[in-house]
Amino acid sequence: MSAATELMVKYAAYHRDRRNIATHFIGIPMLVFAVGALLARPGIEVAGWPVTPAAVLWGLTTLWYLTRGDLALGLAVSLANLVLILAALPLGQLETTAWLGWSLGLFVVGWAIQFVGHYYEGKKPAFIDDLRGLLVGPMFVVGEALFSVGWGKALSAEIKHRVGPTHLRDLHTPAVR
Repeated sequence: MSAATELMVKYAAYHRDRRNIATHFIGIPMLVFAVGALLARPGIEVAGWPVTPAAVLWGLTTLWYLTRGDLALGLAVSLANLVLILAALPLGQLETTAWLGWSLGLFVVGWAIQFVGHYYEGKKPAFIDDLRGLLVGPMFVVGEALFSVGWGKALSAEIKHRVGPTHLRDLHTPAVR
């Protein structure tokens, strides 16, 4: 199994409740956007191209995604992150208080949505046990989106085989840890 498969399986173990997965489709893109906005300053010009901390972070995370052993998934998540970061860059042009207000506000709301999802799951977020979960989250959301359109059937099947199908947890029953 590739490192991507292992990472996705481990992350999926914390994300089997469909309500939790749904909140991640909102919260994780919001967080990537917010981090892109927060890191939209300061910018410097390198060989005629504007370079921001967001661009450097995107480059480093792209290298990480592309070296996890699933090139298609790595490219897809890198492209999704690029779109979100590029969309966030104009916030860096706002006056400082507006830039920080929007960026931090979206960051806080994104995390709040994530924690609501984990209430439904009955489990703590994956990054608490493994900080790589902060990188795997976007990969998981992109993977789940791709699974829904028929891509990655073998990866989806492996996840279900190892951690079970998605479900709706009965909130009156304690979560299995």
